[in-house]
Amino acid sequence: MQTPTRTIPKRRQHNLATDLVTDLSQRILMGSIAPGEKLPSESEIVRQHGVSRTVVREAISKLQASGLVETHQGRGTFVLQRSEPRSMRLNIETAFSVRHIIELRMGLEVQAVALAAQRRTPAQWAAMRRALDDYQDLLAKEDSCVEADRRFHLLIAEATGNPYFFEILHNLGSAVIPRSRIASAERAGASLTHHAYLANLEHEAILAAIRRQDPDAARAAMWTHLSNSRERLAPVE
Repeated sequence: MQTPTRTIPKRRQHNLATDLVTDLSQRILMGSIAPGEKLPSESEIVRQHGVSRTVVREAISKLQASGLVETHQGRGTFVLQRSEPRSMRLNIETAFSVRHIIELRMGLEVQAVALAAQRRTPAQWAAMRRALDDYQDLLAKEDSCVEADRRFHLLIAEATGNPYFFEILHNLGSAVIPRSRIASAERAGASLTHHAYLANLEHEAILAAIRRQDPDAARAAMWTHLSNSRERLAPVE
């Protein structure tokens, strides 16, 4: 009896188009292709991604439907200027609001870091390492390390490969790292320098899990970091 030949299914055109949409939208949302800039030509996208023209046209159609690009006949496809989502620019001034923001981040970043651990490139990990090195240098000088802290978390979101993690975290603005925004009367005499030192130890645990590409350890380390941050900055009465 002849053994039936096993055929390997080809990737469906729909999946190829979805992958292409993800790649292009990520580049747009992260600023690699700026508003007003022209997308590569259809032929160039075909060459870069190894897909058919039909796949490219389907992907461009999806980008148009999502409001990211606009096609002008005879000129090409251009990235649209996007308005800032004001509802995401949050005003963080009280310990009570900090708790809410950190709880939101726990829902978002615990999943993001697991994906980042699986998908990060060596270059992305190296960028996270530099962000923490900058954090530690600033901490040693007793200078503000908020920018380096925020950069570290945004790099994790970027390493997910899903542009919407990055977009949401980016649009939270300074709410991502709110410790410097809490009114002094609500800090209860706590040392923000000491908080930053403890956060640094937690960051290192997160980075180590990402380096090992261990999503479960990364998820646990991020949960621990954000839970501790919530209690350090806004303890329950």
